[in-house]
Amino acid sequence: MAEKICFISNKEPFEYTLSIVSGKWKLKIIYFLACMAPARYNVLKKNIDKITHKMLSTQLKELEQEGIVLRKEYPQVPPKVEYSLTSKGESLIPIVMAMCDWGRQNTKFKNPQDNSQV
Repeated sequence: MAEKICFISNKEPFEYTLSIVSGKWKLKIIYFLACMAPARYNVLKKNIDKITHKMLSTQLKELEQEGIVLRKEYPQVPPKVEYSLTSKGESLIPIVMAMCDWGRQNTKFKNPQDNSQV
């Protein structure tokens, strides 16, 4: 029998985590920054299919306010801004990787180099 992980009296940490990464785009932004940080805005926009400029900008600002994403602005013309994960943001990488592992194990689209059995 699986170990019980749900403790109603201690739901706040779970809800806090969900508030940080909830939505369609935040985990994708975190994933791409984990893979290719630092990244400029246009690189993120190009690599996250179907996200609008307004949504990317909003999500980046929210992640920055939560201390997940660092926005570094360079004083030059034209302006240059790069985004990367903070140490708090990097602490989410094991969660994102666990999600990738789960997806790899449970998807019908297997990696041809993956010889493991489901």
